[in-house]
Amino acid sequence: MPAERRYLRIAAELRRQITRGELAPGAKVPSVRRIAADWGVATATAAKALATLSQEGLVRAEPRSGTVVAGPGRPQTGKHRPVHPPAPGDPRRDLTRERIVRTAIAIADAEGLAAVSMRGVAARLGVAAMAPYRHVAGKPELIMLMADAAYGERGYPARPPAGWRSRLELCARTMWSLYQRHPWLAQLAPVTRPLPLPNLAVHADWALTALDDFGLGAAEMCDLHVLLFSYIQGIAIHLEREQHALGSSGMTEDDWMDNQAAALGTIIDSGRHPTFARMLTALSEDGYDLVLDNLFELGLRSLLDGLAVRLDPSSRRA
Repeated sequence: MPAERRYLRIAAELRRQITRGELAPGAKVPSVRRIAADWGVATATAAKALATLSQEGLVRAEPRSGTVVAGPGRPQTGKHRPVHPPAPGDPRRDLTRERIVRTAIAIADAEGLAAVSMRGVAARLGVAAMAPYRHVAGKPELIMLMADAAYGERGYPARPPAGWRSRLELCARTMWSLYQRHPWLAQLAPVTRPLPLPNLAVHADWALTALDDFGLGAAEMCDLHVLLFSYIQGIAIHLEREQHALGSSGMTEDDWMDNQAAALGTIIDSGRHPTFARMLTALSEDGYDLVLDNLFELGLRSLLDGLAVRLDPSSRRA
């Protein structure tokens, strides 16, 4: 059977299991490697089957879990399913910019920013393909609206905590929590091309206010703020990368490390990298998980310790 038909047949079988409740919402779907082995197909064919179900909204990639059932859903029966105008009283008649933005955010959270399209948002809302254009000019504007809405989900207390360090810690952890909720945010733009978003400016102002008592020039304040922001973004960028790697390969972090065992063993046995080999051996024996939350906190402490020496030696921590 041609690969084109095989992936459709695999998708149809998994769709049947989902719609009949044999695979309940939240249940783990077979990985790409498992599908490939069970069906005797290439991993690319298996990945295409899962991608089809993801586009239909039946499955989603979950960090550390693999691909899971998103909900029972109703599968699309054709490539271009017709969309009928909503009847009076149907909530689809109340299409607003906010609904469009929130729907796009939900798609990006589940499938990544690349999965967001005006047509896809319209399909998710059950409206005509051109309907969202009455409220949003196109995808570039939609992405900026999504980002501004996401950055606006968390704010700061009216009374800031005492001390510059506590205020910067609160800012950094607030931003980190937003990136964890919306991993695609870290992918939008490099720090050399800042986004002119009102809600992002709220976080910038909070951080800059924490530094304002040191008598710094505008350029130094900007540099230190960008340094803090780029550190948070630099760690957060791996959130969506892991999500994408999981969705495209069907392999969890543990699966991937198991797959690299032979190659790492070759490096260890070569004798050319003794310190690296010693560390890998110890980690293997003791058990180790790279947890981004822990790495974020370690880096934040180190960064703020360095700022304390530069700006406020009296606050330096041992």
